[in-house]
Amino acid sequence: MKKIAVKLIVCCLVMALTGIAVSCQGSSQENSYRQISASEAKDMMDTQTDYLILDVREQDEYNSGHIPGATLFPVGSIDEQTAQQLIPDKDTLLLVYCRSGNRSKTAAAALAELGYTQVYEFGGINDWPYDIES
Repeated sequence: MKKIAVKLIVCCLVMALTGIAVSCQGSSQENSYRQISASEAKDMMDTQTDYLILDVREQDEYNSGHIPGATLFPVGSIDEQTAQQLIPDKDTLLLVYCRSGNRSKTAAAALAELGYTQVYEFGGINDWPYDIES
């Protein structure tokens, strides 16, 4: 049994170091998010009626320009309590972005880990070719 555990740990480390996705949750798709393009996100915004756009940057960045309808939810403030207050329904369609795409990946992963089931990360506002409001 001990040898199997060691082999599993070594395998996971090798996979993680080589960039292969590893899930400690088993083979299910639970606790994951989906990365989409800006155009896919825009299509969802244009065709869906019930969704939430999350800008996970800081207040000053949000104030300097954001996607219309976006709600500010800085990545550093995401935890179980704040997420529950802002997004009580874990099946809400969430579209997550930041400046360049790094913080949005972190935020999307955190939200998925908290049990949100429809989390879509679409990168950064730097690559957003559509309207922005101040």
